[in-house]
Amino acid sequence: MAANLNNYKKLLLSLQNKLEGVLATGEEAAETVELDQTRMGRLSRMDAMQQQEMSKASNQRRQLKLQQITAALKRIENNDYGYCHECEEEINPKRLEHSPTSKYCIECASAMEG
Repeated sequence: MAANLNNYKKLLLSLQNKLEGVLATGEEAAETVELDQTRMGRLSRMDAMQQQEMSKASNQRRQLKLQQITAALKRIENNDYGYCHECEEEINPKRLEHSPTSKYCIECASAMEG
């Protein structure tokens, strides 16, 4: 596991950088919609408001993912990364490659969902 920690850290930092870049551009789309009826029609305003809400929801998901990445990086620093928070067994490396922010092994994650 220790040999792979550096790889996981690089992967997490890369994901963090990408999300921060997307988040910066996504904030523009979530800005308040101008409701000037002389500039756009009712359907256009409704569409713009819907787009704004979708952008806000996307930004919230990105913020949550950034928090998960930050927590995973902290676990790496504290030598807790790669171990299930429930059963304390090592998380399968394939699971971490697919989802590097995972806090639970697949068995515990499945049990929690069910």
